[in-house]
Amino acid sequence: MKKIGVKEEEPLKVRIFTDGACSENPGPGGWAVVFNTASKCLTISGNEKMTTNNRMELKAVIEAFKKVLSKKPKTDVEYELYSDSAYVVNSINNGWIDKWQQNNWKTTKNDDVKNKDLWEQFVFLRNKAKSLGFYIKIIKIKGHAGNTFNELVDKLAKEESLKAKEGVDYD
Repeated sequence: MKKIGVKEEEPLKVRIFTDGACSENPGPGGWAVVFNTASKCLTISGNEKMTTNNRMELKAVIEAFKKVLSKKPKTDVEYELYSDSAYVVNSINNGWIDKWQQNNWKTTKNDDVKNKDLWEQFVFLRNKAKSLGFYIKIIKIKGHAGNTFNELVDKLAKEESLKAKEGVDYD
């Protein structure tokens, strides 16, 4: 029964944007995450001295999951994670990681799955989220297409990559 004159509240939506970058591939790299709600925007980022672009793309997603899980997420919040990495989005949404895991972390060509250590972290975090009753929807976004938050994570990831290249350690 709907009460007249009472506005139903929309569920809180958290939009999460992730990106990774490498100044050389392989080489120094950075990752970044932006969390955006109607009223707040939070960024986190980091870098590694020797990595690949795909590792940084995946690391950003992992760090996003870690941050959400650290805040004791509520099940009435809608989470959407946006990534411009086809590697990450397709591996998750097309079930490739589930098939790799079932195949002892081997591809269909029986090669070792690249970035297995990070994929195992992702699977652990995804399972933890599921056990807590919430889901983060993974959405492919076109990179460098003018989305403000996608451009911001791209900029932050590149800045982190340069910090790693210059050997700057702020931690």
